[in-house]
Amino acid sequence: MKLSEILDRSCIKIPMQAKDKNAAIAELVDLLAATNRVKDGQALLKAVLAREETRSTGIGRGLAVPHGKSPACDRLVMAIGKPAQPIDFASIDGQPVDVIVLLASPTDQTGPHIQALARISRLMLMEPFRRAVSAARTPDELASVIAEYDP
Repeated sequence: MKLSEILDRSCIKIPMQAKDKNAAIAELVDLLAATNRVKDGQALLKAVLAREETRSTGIGRGLAVPHGKSPACDRLVMAIGKPAQPIDFASIDGQPVDVIVLLASPTDQTGPHIQALARISRLMLMEPFRRAVSAARTPDELASVIAEYDP
């Protein structure tokens, strides 16, 4: 599975309008709903926020990967946003995030969900990838970065 096969350019938001964690999650869920990637945006939002309450998905190095499983999805979907200003996500390294990757999948599909989470985490360990993501100013640029580093 390649991230570029999951991510549609219409599901990338640069810059995001949100100024806090819950608003950022809602903005990305709204993007998935507006592009018909999910059947029920409110149900997905509820699932992702419930998951966020158990433990922050701010994994460090400026990245948060909020995620959830919901019947609102019929397949694994992804949205990515870069906030206009870094957002506090209660990250494990104490730093705000400037890249937010939202993943959502059906409740009965664990494998692809976990594979996508692992793939995103591995890419973010690569300094050149992080620099390229940071430099991306448009959805097309960010999609190109992902396609280049996740062949």
